[in-house]
Amino acid sequence: MGRLRGLEGELKMVRRMMVRRRTLAVVGVAALAPLFVSAAAAQAASASLTVTTLGRHGAKVATTVTVVAVPSGRTYSVSSGKRLGLPSGRYLAMTDIYESAPDGLGTDTIGAQVVQVSGNKAVTLDARKGKAVKVSLDTPADVTGPPRISAQVCAASMDMPDAFSAGGWNDEGSLYAIPNSSPLLQFGYLAQWSGDDGYVVVKNSKGIPAAPGGSFKRSQLASVHFAVRSGTEMGTQVYTALQAEPKVDDCTTDLMAGVRDDNAPYGATVHVTPGTWQPRDDISGSNGEDVSGGFPKLRTLKTGQSVTQSFGRAVWGPTHNLPLLGDRSVTFWPDGLVNDPDVGGGSGDITKETVVLSKGATTVKKQTLTDWRNSDDEFSAPVRSAGWYRLTVDGQRYRPGITFPAGMLSSRVTLDWHFKVADPARAWVAPVFLTRFLPAGLNSHNQAAPNSTTTVGVTPGRESQGPDTRLTGVTVKSVRVWSSADGGRTWKAATVTHSGTAWQASVHNPASGAVALRSEVTDTAGDSSVQTVYRAYAIG
Repeated sequence: MGRLRGLEGELKMVRRMMVRRRTLAVVGVAALAPLFVSAAAAQAASASLTVTTLGRHGAKVATTVTVVAVPSGRTYSVSSGKRLGLPSGRYLAMTDIYESAPDGLGTDTIGAQVVQVSGNKAVTLDARKGKAVKVSLDTPADVTGPPRISAQVCAASMDMPDAFSAGGWNDEGSLYAIPNSSPLLQFGYLAQWSGDDGYVVVKNSKGIPAAPGGSFKRSQLASVHFAVRSGTEMGTQVYTALQAEPKVDDCTTDLMAGVRDDNAPYGATVHVTPGTWQPRDDISGSNGEDVSGGFPKLRTLKTGQSVTQSFGRAVWGPTHNLPLLGDRSVTFWPDGLVNDPDVGGGSGDITKETVVLSKGATTVKKQTLTDWRNSDDEFSAPVRSAGWYRLTVDGQRYRPGITFPAGMLSSRVTLDWHFKVADPARAWVAPVFLTRFLPAGLNSHNQAAPNSTTTVGVTPGRESQGPDTRLTGVTVKSVRVWSSADGGRTWKAATVTHSGTAWQASVHNPASGAVALRSEVTDTAGDSSVQTVYRAYAIG
């Protein structure tokens, strides 16, 4: 059995590209409050609280107790049996009482009390009062084991109830909760069964129920299929998961169910309770460390609905950042050059890039950057006068300490933007595009058949760059596409068809190797955007 000690033991789940800063509670990991006031910081207190925690056999068990002030939400952490100095007032004391066993099959008992503190107050959380968390599902024959349950108790009256919590995880039959009907508390759990498919249910309750748990039917569930391809990532092992994301935060928010942790390619299906879920992936490199991953769009699912979430589809390339103009300068963040478009977001895999701004034959600035262990990867150069400017970016995958997988795709990306600046002082987004290439018919290794023809969807895009930037309308005049079978030494024009806002290119594939793709998007004002992705997809 694993243990729940904050976030330890599963920090590989936490991505540098995490877009939300919530506390995670994982099947295998539960999280306590992110902002604690230590016992030593409460020296000016007028009262005190001592919490004793007893195990299921009545003996004292050492735990870490989370103490939350009501209604301020100020949070303290203290060891059980230790005196915690506090201002007089009302508090929530909550913890997970874990007891190990010689066979490794220990027990978790989650409990909380509402305490009015004045003078020297002492309370006891007694695991013997805990009731087993029982969750049932009409599981198919291939599910042979009990569900694994991740549960927690939260402060219900705070703005972020999931941030003030204590929880644990265990197999059904070894996880307990101490009932408490107080409206200041919530109790949430996620239960997961494993078979040929996975089955995941979540439930939130006011207070801690006298009979914690619930009964579910497979016919009431929705389905998410994970289609994980190989070849595009910096590593071969891909961990996929789903996090519960209710529209109104409660004690189930960010509870996570692991879907599969395996070498790509693979497919996996998980059936879940209707509601909003966050798919995610985490990719491990050759040294075992996380090297990539992210969060696609949220999925709001209804009973019986089935959706597919792809990870690792070719072609990986730029997905977000465009040059920003204003205050007589141009600024560009190159940290989104190589990214899974099915994941999106402003950051992608780590790259090392050379960025050059020029005006005519004059180089304004040239700089080599990398966001490896550097959050300030930014290119900024002066734009002192009106006229035509050229901004080029040449980026390659970069991750010291790991060995890239053989034949890794999207190994290099280049951008060549040519645009006119009418007013250097005006704040706006440069009138240029990023192109999404989507080859059809590739196999799970992102390979096309030898000597075949691949239809490539080509989508010029301009995403919002944030609330403080102006994204003006730009009309595409033409789209051209080329392919290369020799690493970019020679290029062959592809036939491009256009219907509405969609373009498609017909690319003739070689007998072996890989295909590079290049696009040129020109707008009605004469601005142009040339984008190249080397080793866009493979032949096999």
